Amino acid sequence: MRANTNFVYFQSEDNKSENSSSEISNESLKQALKTIASQILKEKTPSMKDLESILDRSLQETTENQAKNEGQQETEVHGNSEPMTKYLQKLGYLKDDKKWLTKKAFFEIGQKMLEDVIKAINESGSGFHETKNIGLGDTILDTTKKLEVGDDIKHLNVPKTIMNVIQRKKSKSELIKFPLEIEFDDFEKFETKEEVKVSVVYCIDLSSTMRYSLNSGEGTRIEAAKKALWALYVLNKKFFPSDSIYIVGFGSLASQINPHDIPYLKTYDANDNFLHYTNYQAALRLSLKILKKDGSQNKRIVMITDGQPSACFVDDESQKNAILSDKPYSHFYRPDETTLSKIKNERDAKLDIGDEMVYLCYRYRQVDPAVESKTLHEAKKCRKEGIEIDTIMVSEEAELLSYVESLEKHLRGRAYYINPEKIDRVLISDFISNKKKILNSRNSW
Repeated sequence: MRANTNFVYFQSEDNKSENSSSEISNESLKQALKTIASQILKEKTPSMKDLESILDRSLQETTENQAKNEGQQETEVHGNSEPMTKYLQKLGYLKDDKKWLTKKAFFEIGQKMLEDVIKAINESGSGFHETKNIGLGDTILDTTKKLEVGDDIKHLNVPKTIMNVIQRKKSKSELIKFPLEIEFDDFEKFETKEEVKVSVVYCIDLSSTMRYSLNSGEGTRIEAAKKALWALYVLNKKFFPSDSIYIVGFGSLASQINPHDIPYLKTYDANDNFLHYTNYQAALRLSLKILKKDGSQNKRIVMITDGQPSACFVDDESQKNAILSDKPYSHFYRPDETTLSKIKNERDAKLDIGDEMVYLCYRYRQVDPAVESKTLHEAKKCRKEGIEIDTIMVSEEAELLSYVESLEKHLRGRAYYINPEKIDRVLISDFISNKKKILNSRNSW
């Protein structure tokens, strides 16, 4: 093995001039993107300099393994000594920035993740549910039809309607006078395709326990969740562009996440000034704000978490005093400007916080009564708005599911306990199945 090797690329056969750039093989490009995907999902995103070294090692090992498997003498593929990261910048995959993945790379990597998931999905369809609301018919087609009683006149085809009046009078040899006398049978409207729109907020738990390693040792819970959401977002954009997917990250507080920032999500820890607790209420409250602004008929919240809630909001001093009277040593928290600024700069996230305090109370495998009451109250507010709530528990501890199951009984929702390593298959299967069932419910509505 070479101690320190710069990876070099295939030279273009078509243009061997001194000014021509080297071209990487398709296999090497696939390997580079695969390596980039695994690195950007990690808790600590490597710098561009570190990424260069990682890519060199990965591609060199791939070259050596290919040569060994084919029974050939190990060879180097020469082109030029330009750093791999610089070359990928020229191809439009990387940018010299803190968030170094480009939009092009985001969708190409996400597409590959999606393809891998689709191959692995089985046809069982277990754990899915049906949404019964239907969308509005506001996709206008070129074809027209006669207006019927009860039809919306906003899609009226005025020129065709006037032409119908003229043709009717002409067929009866009647004199055409203005203003025209329009009969009901003259009215014609554009046909519309019933558009079924779905809006989903995926709330991803960023509490400290989400960084725990998977049983296989390949990655962590947060990495598995991010990978699943990444592939799901690409699926949405590719096949269901009229639908909306929103992402909310939450610990003690919640923030809305730009979907293109999914790969950069990080968990909170004790150094983040008490943000590493789990506040379901914060996630639900922000999701409600988002969905209230959305015009979709079918709205849903999906919680992705590995534990029970350990925090909630306290609206005023009377609520705080009520908790203190029962538990004198309770801890309350309100983030200061320094913390808010730090989160904004480091994570490009704006925490959703008002004047209220956050009550923090972690109890192993138990939920504090005040936290439980606040969480349920917020969830019921969402249900009153017609928003369905499902919860996916990504934890190896089955005991933690009991609280979630109890919560969902109140909300008529679903609670799932799944292996974190299969979360991508669960989310994508669920999204597709849910979409199909919305369409099916339309036909029998």
